[in-house]
Amino acid sequence: MTTNTLASETIVKDILPLNGTDHIEFYVGNAKQAAHFYQTAFGFKLVAYAGPETGVRDRASYVIQQEKVRLVLTTAINPDSEIAQHVHQHGDGVKVLALWVDDAEESFRGTVARGAKPAMEPKTITDEFGEVKVASIHTYGETIHTFVERKNYNGVFMPGYVERTSELMVEPVGLKYVDHCVGNVELGKMNDWVKFYEDVMGFKLLLTFDDEDISTEYSALMSKVVSNGNGYIKFPINEPAEGKKKSQIDEYLEFYRGPGVQHIAVATNDILHTVSELRRRGVEFLKVPEVYYEDLLERIGHIDEDMADLRKLNILVDRDDEGYLLQIFTKPVEDRPTVFYEIIQRKGAKSFGKGNFKALFEAIEREQALRGNL
Repeated sequence: MTTNTLASETIVKDILPLNGTDHIEFYVGNAKQAAHFYQTAFGFKLVAYAGPETGVRDRASYVIQQEKVRLVLTTAINPDSEIAQHVHQHGDGVKVLALWVDDAEESFRGTVARGAKPAMEPKTITDEFGEVKVASIHTYGETIHTFVERKNYNGVFMPGYVERTSELMVEPVGLKYVDHCVGNVELGKMNDWVKFYEDVMGFKLLLTFDDEDISTEYSALMSKVVSNGNGYIKFPINEPAEGKKKSQIDEYLEFYRGPGVQHIAVATNDILHTVSELRRRGVEFLKVPEVYYEDLLERIGHIDEDMADLRKLNILVDRDDEGYLLQIFTKPVEDRPTVFYEIIQRKGAKSFGKGNFKALFEAIEREQALRGNL
């Protein structure tokens, strides 16, 4: 098997029209503290809240936002709730990948008719700012997709939430939108979930990476990227491959206790500024060795950025037929070695940094070895 790109990206008609990522909801052990972390470290702004003070008895949720990136951080009030059980099993992790649609009920009915497992029947929630329609289906692990229809709503987030701000002085770091979200699944399940996204959600297979593309001396993985018709939603799906030692996917599956969202890639228009700010605020990144930069320009050609700046910040560069991209990966943002973030700037490139895979995964292996999990 080799890496390949579909010859044509022509889409006749989306069977599931999507406008983009509406929000990503995490179930966490302490949402108040998590919200503070994302404000101080990542520059998100607190915009909305739901909890006991607003009449919600079983949870507290903080909505934070930066440009088009919207996260919901939810914690359980009661120890026997589904939220608490999720955190006990998985640690802090992504529960909901919410998709912005024009018709939530049609999105739900269509996907269920094509084989999706229902998670929440369509419902309409209202307040003085209008109405939001939502419905959910299951995807890999305990992750769900929620379809959000908000064309008749002008409130801060959705009914049930109140506007909430913080006196904390927050400066954004330049995050713009969610570029893609990556899921890790068990060995042998990647193709099943690719087929799910193709058959149920009308996605197209965009790229395939096999264990020769993504491997080191010790471990390997396989990945396929699916995308909706307009390209606003891209979901790489990884599974482990046989290697001498435990792969990063094996480690994730062991500590997350099953399939789930591995990382969220967030786009910026100025990665040098974004990463400088994130580092200044204490965000930790994977580190590739200095040798990576010795022949970088020979490998990828002319770039606008200064090589000294890239080397100082440890930013990776790769090129495809459309242009180049710059990327860097945080260390896990939880104590369990599970969820992390990618910061990416695309300067024409539509790919995912294949040329950086070896250096990246060797860096991940070094972190695994420090944790005793390689």
